Amino acid sequence: MGISNTTEKRFEEDIEAFWLSPAGGYTKNMDGYEPKLGLFKDTLIRFVQRTQPKEWKRFAMQNVIEPEHKFCVAFNNACDMDGVLSVIRKGFKTRGIRFRVCYFKPSSGLNQTAAALYAKNEVTCNRQWFYGADHKKSVDMVIAVNGIPVFAFELKNQYTGQTVENAMNQWMYDRDAREICFQFNKRILGYFCVDHVDVRMTTRLAGKATYFLPFNQGSNGAGKDGGKGNPVNPAGYPTDYLWKKVFQKDSMLDILQKFMHLQVNKEVRVKADGSEEVTEKKVLIFPRYHQLDVVRKLLADVAEYGTGRNYLIQHSAGSGKSNSIAWTAYRLAALHDREDKAVFSSVIVVTDRTVLDAQLQATISGFDHTLGAVETIGEDKTSRDLKQAINDGARIIVTTLQKFPVIYDEVDKVAGRAFAIIVDEAHSSQTGTSAQKLKLALADTSEALQEYAELEGKAEEELDRDDKLLQEMIAHGRHSNLSFFAFTATPKPQTLEMFGTEQPGGGFHPFHIYSMRQAIEEGFILDVLQNYMTYNTCFKIAKNTLDNPELPASRATKVIKKYEKLHPYNISQKSEIIVETFLNTTRDKIGGRGKMMVVTDSRLAAVRYFHEINRYIKAHRYEGIGVLIAFSGSVQDGGEEYTEPGLNVRRDGTHISEKQTKAEFHDNFNVLIVAEKYQTGFDEPLLHTMIVDKKLKSVKAVQTLSRLNRTCSGKTDTFILDFANTEEEIQAAFQPFYQETSLSHQVNTDLIYQLQRELRDYALYSDNDITAFMAIWNRSGGQNRDDMGRMTSALKPVADRYNLKNPEERYQFRRQARNLVKWYNYITQVVRMFDREMHEEYLFLKYLVNLLPPDGEDKVDLEGKLKLEYYKLEKTFEGSISLQKTGGIYEPAKAKGVQGKQEKSTLDEILEKINERYKGNFTEGDKVMLNALHDKLILNEKLAKSARTSDPTIFVESIFPAAFGDAAMEGYMEAQESYSSLFEDKDKYNTIMGVLAGVVYREMQMAGAGRRVADAPAVYG
Repeated sequence: MGISNTTEKRFEEDIEAFWLSPAGGYTKNMDGYEPKLGLFKDTLIRFVQRTQPKEWKRFAMQNVIEPEHKFCVAFNNACDMDGVLSVIRKGFKTRGIRFRVCYFKPSSGLNQTAAALYAKNEVTCNRQWFYGADHKKSVDMVIAVNGIPVFAFELKNQYTGQTVENAMNQWMYDRDAREICFQFNKRILGYFCVDHVDVRMTTRLAGKATYFLPFNQGSNGAGKDGGKGNPVNPAGYPTDYLWKKVFQKDSMLDILQKFMHLQVNKEVRVKADGSEEVTEKKVLIFPRYHQLDVVRKLLADVAEYGTGRNYLIQHSAGSGKSNSIAWTAYRLAALHDREDKAVFSSVIVVTDRTVLDAQLQATISGFDHTLGAVETIGEDKTSRDLKQAINDGARIIVTTLQKFPVIYDEVDKVAGRAFAIIVDEAHSSQTGTSAQKLKLALADTSEALQEYAELEGKAEEELDRDDKLLQEMIAHGRHSNLSFFAFTATPKPQTLEMFGTEQPGGGFHPFHIYSMRQAIEEGFILDVLQNYMTYNTCFKIAKNTLDNPELPASRATKVIKKYEKLHPYNISQKSEIIVETFLNTTRDKIGGRGKMMVVTDSRLAAVRYFHEINRYIKAHRYEGIGVLIAFSGSVQDGGEEYTEPGLNVRRDGTHISEKQTKAEFHDNFNVLIVAEKYQTGFDEPLLHTMIVDKKLKSVKAVQTLSRLNRTCSGKTDTFILDFANTEEEIQAAFQPFYQETSLSHQVNTDLIYQLQRELRDYALYSDNDITAFMAIWNRSGGQNRDDMGRMTSALKPVADRYNLKNPEERYQFRRQARNLVKWYNYITQVVRMFDREMHEEYLFLKYLVNLLPPDGEDKVDLEGKLKLEYYKLEKTFEGSISLQKTGGIYEPAKAKGVQGKQEKSTLDEILEKINERYKGNFTEGDKVMLNALHDKLILNEKLAKSARTSDPTIFVESIFPAAFGDAAMEGYMEAQESYSSLFEDKDKYNTIMGVLAGVVYREMQMAGAGRRVADAPAVYG
C-alpha cells in the first residue's frame, strides 16, 4: 500500500511517541494550562505539595485564602526578579519559606534522597499547546517541568511544502512576545523550529528582529569534519537527534541545570573625561549542538579511561570557545568517580589573554553548584597566589602560563592529586620552558620514578632524591595525573602531536572538530576571503653614489626593501588607494557604520601612513573620515617623537589614551592604522575592510584577517586589499585550517642526535666540559653564594674557544645550539627519553648560549645612496580566494640544520636581484619622458611660488594643469616621438599629470621650508 500519511500531524505523532516512551521519559500533562498565570497550575502545586509538604503547610497557614493562587503569584514575582532559569535551578523564597520547583539528578548514585526527589519531577510534553487567554492560537509542542513551560517547538513538514523558514516566520510574526509565556526568561527558555532536515532556535522573541541560530550536527555528524546541515540517518529523520538525544528527559534537565545560563554582557566605555560608562545586555545562552556534544564526549572519555589523556579540540572562530571552556571547566570540576570522589583536585585554565576572562567566572557562578569561587590569578595577583590556590585545592583556577616558572618547585606534594589543564588557544608556547615548569609543578612523577629505577636496575630507595637532573627527567612526557584539554582554531604540528589523538599508523587527529567551513556555512562567521584584492608593487631602485661597497646580502636586501616601503612616494600612492577604498567600499557598509583597519609592518610605517592619509583627506576636503593609530611605545621620525596617545586626538582637541582607543574607534572613528597591536584578539563586529601592507604567514595570516569575520546586524560581506601577499600565499595559509587539521605521523625524536653530532663537530666542548658544569649545577643542597660564578667559570674555556672561531662559524654554532635547546624542549613534552647524557648536554648548551655574545654586526648604512627610479602599483587579483573542502595534513616538525653561509655581494648585485624580482612594465621612453617633465616643472619658479602659497587642492586642480600642459607641449616640440603617446592617450595624460602634481607640490613645499628634498621617483605608473 505504501506510505500515505505524510502530514505535519504525523510528524508530531512520531516525536510525541518517542517522548512518551520509556526511552523518552516524558508523560502527557492532563492538567489544564492557565494562560494568565503562564503555568499548568495544578501540576506545579501538586509537585510542591508532594515534595515539600512541611513548607507547603507553613505557606498555607500564612495564606488561608487562595493559597494556590498566591503561591503562583509569588513564583511569578521571583521570575520577574531573578528569571525563571534561576528559579528552576535554585528555587525561591516567599514569606521566609524556601521552595524548590525542580530537583536535579545527583552527580553520584550514592545520594539516594536526591535521586528519589529527582524521580518525583513531573516532566511533560503536550501537542497543540493553546497558550493564550483571548485567542485560540496554539504551538505544536511544549515541554513543561513541574507545570512550568520551558521549551516550545514549531514543526514543519517538507512533504506539505513547509520548512523551518515557515516556523521562524510563525515565531516572529504570529507569536506575541508580550504574552507571559513568551516574555524573556519568564517561562519559555528556548524556541525551536524543526523540519525533517534542519533545526533553528532562539532564546528571545523580538518580532522581526528575532535572531535564530542553526542547531544542527554538521554535514558529517557532530565533532567531525564537514559543513552545515545534518547527515543522512538510515534509522529515521535526519533531525531526530533533537528529540531522541537533546530533549530526552534526562538530557533536557541536564541542560537546564548545567548548560543554560544568563550571560550579562557588560560594555565599559572610558569617556573623554576619564569616567567609565557601563551598559548591560542580557542574553540567555543555550549550548549549540557542537558545544553540548564536545563537553559530553570529553566527560564520557574521562569517565571511561580516567586521567592522563590529552584532548585537542579544533573549534573555529565563531564556535563560542569561551562558553565551551567554561562548561568544560565546570563539568570537570564537578566530575566524580564511582566512589563519589572528585576525579580532579583542581581544574586549571591556562590562557594567554592579558585580561583573564571574566566571562568564565560569570558563567560558572550562574550554575547551581557548591564548588566555591573561581580563582582568577590575573595581573593584580602574583605567582604566590597561584601556588596558594593549587595547594588549597581551589576547584577552578584561571591563570597564565608565565606564572608557573616562579613556583614550580613550591607546590605541595601532588601524589594522589589529579589536575585537568584546559589550554585556551593552544600553540607553540606549550612547547617552551613555562610549559615544562607547569608539568614540574603538577606532575605526579612516582610512576616515572619507578620506570627509571627499573631501567637502571635499581630499587627506588637507591635513587638519589636530591638529584635535580633526575627530577627534571621524570617530569618529561605524559603523566597519569595530568589531563590536558587544548582548544584552538589553528593547530600547528607540535600542537597536534602534544594534544591530538593518536591513530593506528601513527597519525594524530583532533578529538573534536567544529571547522571554519562549518562556522562560515552556518553563518556564525563571515568568509573573509570572498572579496579579496591583491596589488603587486613594481619598482626599481638605483644607486645614488659612485661607490659599490660589498655588503651582507640578506641584511642589505632588508634595508633596501625597507627604503622602498617607507619611501614617501610609496606611502602616498598607497594612502590614496586606502582613502578612496574607504570612500567607495567601506563607508556605506553596515548601514553607514563600516570600519577599516590598515595593517602595517612597522611602527614607523604606521606613523607615516597616519600622517599621509590625514594629509590626503585634508587636501581633498573629505568629510566624515576619522583616523586612529595603534602601536606600542614611541617612534622617532624626522627629529620628532610620536606616541599613540599623542597622535590620537578627538575633534574637541582632547587626546585619547591607549585604554580608550578601542571604544573611540567603535563610537567615533572609522579607520584604524595598526602596527602589531589589535591583529589578534580584537573583536569589533563593525570592521568591514582590511588593508594589508605586511607579509603574513600561516597562523598569523588566519588570525589577522579573521579580525573581519565577526557578524552583526546589517553586515553581509567583508573586503581585503592586500599590498604584500599573493592570492596563492593567503590560500596556502588558510587551507590547513579550513576543515580538520591532522598530522601524518609521529615526530622522529632521534633527529636530536643529528643536531648533537653537528654541534660536536665544531670541537668547542667535550664530555669533560659538560661533566665540570654539571658537577656545579647538580650539586646537592641549596644554591651557595658563589655557585653561579662557578658555573660561569666552568663555561668560560668553551667561550674562549668559541671566540677564536671566525664570525660565520660563531653564527652557525649559536644557531645550532639554540635549535637543540628548543627541539629538546619540544620532544620531551611528547616522550620520556630518560637519556641522562642528552639531558646534561641540553642543560649545558642552554646556559652556554646565554653566555656567548652575538657578533657585533656592522650597520648597513645606505643613507643617501639609493633612489627610487621606477614605481608602479599593479592590481594582480580580484575576487574570491576559494578553499578546497579537504582537511590539512601536516608533516611533523623537524629540527633545523645548518643554514647556508651569509654571503656578501656588491651593492650593484643586490640591487639587480631586487629589481629583477619587483620589475614592472616600464619602457626607456617612459623613463626619459617623465624624467624630463619632472625636471622642467621643478624649475618653474612661478609654479614653485604658487605651491608655497596655495592650498593643495587649488594647486592640483587649478594651477598645475596649465603648467603641466606647457611643459608637455614644450617636450613634444623637442622630441615628438617620445611624447606622442602622452597626447594620444587621454587617460595616460591625466594619470601622469595627477601623479606629478602631488610629487611636485610636496617637493616645492619642502624646498620652500628649507628641508632636504626626498628623492622622488623619476618614472611614475
